[in-house]
Parts: sequence; C-alpha cells; structure tokens
Amino acid sequence: MNFEQINLHLDAYKEHDQIIDAAQFLIHSFGLEHENFGGFGFREELSPNSMLLTAEGELGKPQKVMIPKNLFDFDLSLVLNMIAHEMLHVRQKAPGQVIEDKNEREFQAYSEMLFHKIFPQIPEVTDFHKKFFGNKALEYYRRMGEGSALQQKYVEQKIEIEHLTNSLP
Repeated sequence: MNFEQINLHLDAYKEHDQIIDAAQFLIHSFGLEHENFGGFGFREELSPNSMLLTAEGELGKPQKVMIPKNLFDFDLSLVLNMIAHEMLHVRQKAPGQVIEDKNEREFQAYSEMLFHKIFPQIPEVTDFHKKFFGNKALEYYRRMGEGSALQQKYVEQKIEIEHLTNSLP
C-alpha cells in the first residue's frame, strides 16, 4: 500500500472518529506490532500544533501507547515516526529485554527516528524534525553521565547523530 492509499484509509477512520482503529491500522501496515504491546489509549491533546505520545506501563509488563485524539491532524511521516518511537519503547520494556535506564531508552528511540535501523519501513521526516530529534538524542546522551560506561557504549552513534545534525540547514 502506498502513502496515498494509507492516507485514504486514515481519512475514513477519522471521518468515523475511529482514531484508535487508525493507529492500529498503521502499526499493522508498517509492521510495528510486538507481543508486549498492550493497545492504544487516549491522552490529553497538547495543542492543535503539537503532540505527545507515551508508552505507559511497568517495566517488564505490557505497555499501553497513549495518543492524542488529534494525532492524525499531523503529517503522516511525523505521526509514523512518533508511533515507531513509542513502539520501540514497548520493545525496550518487554520481559527479558528490559532497558532500565530511561536516558538509554530515549537515546535509542530518538536515534531510530533519524536512521530507521530497526524500522526501515518508516519514512524520513523533514530536516527541521531531524534536527529536533537529533538534539533530543544528544540531550539524553548528555544525561547518561559524562564519560560513563553508558556514554561509551553509544559514542559512535552520538558521532553519527552529530554529523547528521551538523549537515542539516
């Protein structure tokens, strides 16, 4: 299915106020499912021009991804990247593969939004959003602790992110 067809499906879901069904359709269409996914729920909308999604649940337990009702008022590439970010958190919090450190989880998720190594089917976002996501990744990298073992683990990815963000207009 191409982007045009996906947008037509999403428009039909939106027309019938089936936002959760639309989100389910996207994770199925883009192969984002995971056994630790506990479904979607609604969270408060921030504003007409910003959105926040979260993966909620105890580490090692199913995660519910909370989405705003206005999720599909935004650019589809951005929405897909935001959902993929949360679906990576679903995996990171799954039994047997829990990543305890929040900074590490966020660094990995923001890196994924830039390079799509885990979810190669997710489209790229605008340079503006790449720069934003890159800066967020670097912020979480800094929070890992100067010279820490965790920073050392991700030093090559950090350099890759810096090269990307510095090359953007």
